[in-house]
Amino acid sequence: MANGSGGRVDILDGNSLVPVKRIANLADADNVRYDAAAGKVVVGYGKGALRLLDPGSGEAGGEIRLPAHPESFQLERNGNRIFVNLPDARQVAVVDRSKRVITAAWEVPGARSNFPMTLDEAGRRLFVGARSPALMLVYDIDSGKVVAKAPIGGDTDDVFFDAERKRVYVICGEGRVDAFRQDDADHYSQIGTVTTAARARTGLFVPEEGRLYVAAPQMDKAPARILVYRAR
Repeated sequence: MANGSGGRVDILDGNSLVPVKRIANLADADNVRYDAAAGKVVVGYGKGALRLLDPGSGEAGGEIRLPAHPESFQLERNGNRIFVNLPDARQVAVVDRSKRVITAAWEVPGARSNFPMTLDEAGRRLFVGARSPALMLVYDIDSGKVVAKAPIGGDTDDVFFDAERKRVYVICGEGRVDAFRQDDADHYSQIGTVTTAARARTGLFVPEEGRLYVAAPQMDKAPARILVYRAR
C-alpha cells in the first residue's frame, strides 16, 4: 500500500491487514501494480521513477527513471511495456520493463493533467483521463495515436475498462461516474451518468463481480463510505 504523505510503502498481511513491513525513502509514493510475469511490485514515486520491489521481502529490485512524477500506469500482460501517465510532462511514457528504459513518449493532444488510465490489451487500446479540459482520450497502443476523444466530468482520478460488457467507467471527483459503450475500437458512445458524491474520485472495478466500488470521503455531515454499483 502506497503512503505518499509518509513517503513509504506498507506491506500488509492479507488476512488481518496488519502492517508487516514499511519501506521508507519513497517520497510521494503513489500508484502500485503487481507484475505477475516478473514477480515484482512496481511503485510510482518521487519526481520521476518506478521502483521494483520484491513482494515478500520488500527488497528493491531495480528502478526505472522517468522525466516527471508518475501517476496511473498500466502493465501489459502479454508484452514488456508499461504505459505511464506523466501529467507534468504532458505525455504518456512507454517503458520497456525488461530493458528498463523509455522507448516512446506520446503527446496528450489538446489536454493536460492526465491522471487516470486503463488498458484494453486485447483490443489494443489505452484509455487516459484528462482534467483540463475534462476529456477521455483513447490511444492505439501500436501506433501511439489518439483515435478518439470524449468529454467527461471534472476532476477524474480513476477509469476502468469492462472487457465483458465492452464499457468504460470514468470516475469523476465532481460527483459522477460516466459510462461509455465501446461501439468498436475507435468509437465510443456515452450511455449514462451516475451521481456519486462530491470528491468521490477513487474506485475499483472488480470484473468477477461486475461491481464498481467508489470511495466517497467524509464531507460536512456525510460520513466516509464506499458506494457500490452493479454493471448491467
